[in-house]
Amino acid sequence: MDKMNLRRRILRGRSELDPRTLRESSAAIRELLLDQPWVQMAGLVACYWSTGTEPSTQGLILALWKHGATVMLPVQRLDGDLDWAVYDGPDSLAPGPNGIMEPVDVRRGVDAIRTAALVIAPALAVDRVTGVRLGRGGGFYDRALARVGPNVPTVALLHEGELMEGVPAEPHDQRVRFAALPSGIARLVQM
Repeated sequence: MDKMNLRRRILRGRSELDPRTLRESSAAIRELLLDQPWVQMAGLVACYWSTGTEPSTQGLILALWKHGATVMLPVQRLDGDLDWAVYDGPDSLAPGPNGIMEPVDVRRGVDAIRTAALVIAPALAVDRVTGVRLGRGGGFYDRALARVGPNVPTVALLHEGELMEGVPAEPHDQRVRFAALPSGIARLVQM
């Protein structure tokens, strides 16, 4: 299956998830991640503000921040790249160009992700064998993940059924090292 058809299939499946399932799945993913020592020890976390039927990151971001982590969130740039700014509580956000909440803090530049001890990235699917993630097609996260060091945990948040074999890949597609699903965390690529 090609990327466009796989994206359509996954988005259709996500649109059929009821609000209760979305809440329960997001809570399970949040708790699983917060129980991981490599998450607890990460002083600087790059994450994203979820939208729609993505596994929710709002509770995770708030929990990380309350436990003392510095959380950076992306700020979309006009050139198709991601800048980064620090989350400083719920009042530190404003809608960005596409309506996605972004921090209003000083921009730290596209290379700020290099300093993160943990990177949490969105995905529609991840290949269980190779760790290749399927995004929405803009390439924003492929560019950002290409800057992340080889020993930094990178995690994609998924719903059940979105960790699969045979995710189509192109040379620019980046891998993640872990996939977090409501049923558990899968280690994909050895660090």
